[in-house]
Amino acid sequence: MVPSATEPSTGIPESKAHVNLSLLDGGSFIGDYAKVHAGVNEKRFRMYNWAFYIEHNGRHLLWDLGLEKDRECYTPWVNKYMLDICNHVGPSRSIVKQLGERGVSAGQVDSVLFSHAHWDHCRPIKNEFPNATAYFGPGTKKGCSPGHLADPNAQWHGRYFDPERATEKFGELTGPWVPFGPFEKAMDFFQDGSFWVIQAPGHMPGNLCAAASLASGEWVLLASDCCHSRDLLDGKYEIATFCVPGNDKASLHSDIPAAYDTMSKIRKLEKEHGFHVALAHDAGWMKEGKNTVLMSLLDEYMATAVKERIPKDEIP
Repeated sequence: MVPSATEPSTGIPESKAHVNLSLLDGGSFIGDYAKVHAGVNEKRFRMYNWAFYIEHNGRHLLWDLGLEKDRECYTPWVNKYMLDICNHVGPSRSIVKQLGERGVSAGQVDSVLFSHAHWDHCRPIKNEFPNATAYFGPGTKKGCSPGHLADPNAQWHGRYFDPERATEKFGELTGPWVPFGPFEKAMDFFQDGSFWVIQAPGHMPGNLCAAASLASGEWVLLASDCCHSRDLLDGKYEIATFCVPGNDKASLHSDIPAAYDTMSKIRKLEKEHGFHVALAHDAGWMKEGKNTVLMSLLDEYMATAVKERIPKDEIP
């Protein structure tokens, strides 16, 4: 692909092209603030999982998939160490149903872009989206191979990463990678400046975020798990570390300094370029209801949920 931008690395490429973007309910699970924010007491809360639908010139893409209630979608490690603890629930309406309500069939989806390979964002897609190819960021395969089919104790899905028994059609994005604002490596996915996939180190190998240009001229950053709360992004808390069995210290980020650097770049996009940030697990902007750009991404069902259920931390 040839990048459409010629602006300096500190600028945002100009383009009249845009995508149609909408939020999808990807289910939820029970999280613990002490694993998100350093220095706080343990407190359980409902952590929502947002996915996104992108349409552009007749192409239909998904950004992450969220959760699925069927435990068969997950590896034995995830079933044992995550699902028994977090009480996960799938979306009230499946991703396929939510797409159908937008007039899109599962067979029309040609790409599923995974911000990263963690279980609450990524799962096999062959049966659900038969004509789609999954895409990951560079370094994901190396960091996740060979997966659970070869190593039953691995959390990563062998349906993607097993070199001999993989069943999924997938690849790693190959660029070309060019600067986008404060970020060093971004890919002009549709080659017209409307949607940029950005390497965002810190959370895990291959972690991505994405910038979507809307018809209004506004930009939305799909920041996924670059951080896990708005308070972290605003610097009100530090990233938590905690103890897990067999490991003295763990964190939700594999490279904490890199995660902080990525968060600082996201703040620059907000403050210097007016981006609207949608984190994968943040519902704060929904509860406030003041960001009209992000609120415009909600369908009628979710708009009602935002008024009636999400303020109570209930299932949408």
